[in-house]
Amino acid sequence: MLSVNSNFGASIALQSLNSTNKELNEVQNRISTGLKVASARDNGAVYAIAEGQRARVSSVAAVKDGIDRASSVVDVALAAGKSVGDILQKLKAKAVAAQADDLTSDQRDALQVDFASLRQQIDTISNAAQFNGANLAVGNTALNVLISDLGGSTAATAAGVQTLAATTPLSGSALVNDLASTSDGDIIEFALTGTGGSTLTIGVELTAGMTIDGFVEAVNAQAGGKISASYDDTTGQITYLINDTAFDDLAVDAGGAAELGDGVLTADVSSAGDNTFQVTGFDFSLTGSILSPIASTDISTSTAAATTASNAIDTAITSLNQSLATMGSQAAALDIQNDFLGKLSDVIEQGIGNLVDADLAKESARLQSLQIKQQLGAQALSIANQAPSLILSFFR
Repeated sequence: MLSVNSNFGASIALQSLNSTNKELNEVQNRISTGLKVASARDNGAVYAIAEGQRARVSSVAAVKDGIDRASSVVDVALAAGKSVGDILQKLKAKAVAAQADDLTSDQRDALQVDFASLRQQIDTISNAAQFNGANLAVGNTALNVLISDLGGSTAATAAGVQTLAATTPLSGSALVNDLASTSDGDIIEFALTGTGGSTLTIGVELTAGMTIDGFVEAVNAQAGGKISASYDDTTGQITYLINDTAFDDLAVDAGGAAELGDGVLTADVSSAGDNTFQVTGFDFSLTGSILSPIASTDISTSTAAATTASNAIDTAITSLNQSLATMGSQAAALDIQNDFLGKLSDVIEQGIGNLVDADLAKESARLQSLQIKQQLGAQALSIANQAPSLILSFFR
């Protein structure tokens, strides 16, 4: 039916053209941004995942920056230790030279002046071995380095997580035989509480033949990693640890079995710091244990004094080298972790790309197709709009 009030064909053509234009805008946005999910409107679930992983990448980058700073602190301390070692070698040469019997007192005094001058530089070097305010070459200081953006597992800080020790080790036979307070079918409950009020209860059932080792395995399995249990067969003590940072309190209801944790007061827990690595410094100054034996050595008094000084320097060189080896191993560990974090960041970024990046080759082909559809849609709409003009011919 022809009507001047409605044109169904034009409406259909217009709907098709609008749909094509909408798809065309979407393709153009993907081409201009390179992303198929650029905002939550595109795909809310994928966008939320991607944003979470982008935050993870930023966190990993911050951890890497911290490790880089710590590595620089260690490198400065190692450089200081190497310089101190060079001075010790020179002091050794002076001490050996002072052992000669044909030296006059003036010559020994001259050697002592050189010896003391060299020795004085040790403290200057050690005190100057700072980077970003940290110095691992003075005072046996330690540096805690964050090596992961994820929090460490939480561990007990007081009673309530560790159980009471059994009178005799619970090993070999079944628990229901070892402990009179337990029986087949008993449920041992672990109640977790979080700072925000969240709670979770995990139950482990005792069976007739379950040994203490089987019980520990059952706790670990049923808890799904939120609680870990371990057993010391020497003391007969079980230890439960919270491994989920969402919870900070643990209570155990073992039906009266104190050996399994019942009746032990609950306690707050805090991060065990498994995401940190401690770099141990060493005191390379003359007041430290390594070099204090030579701090006041005088090689000018006699051949025997020079020999004693030489032996003390040998000991100091050995101790210094051991300290540098330990510090070098710690620096290598930081390098390994830093390398891993770099690879981790790359993999996460690749994963984000898999979620949100657009296939530009595909979008290019789609763009050409939609451009043609747009032109055809506009042509179809033009034809449909001309249809009512036929009505005029009926009134001529």
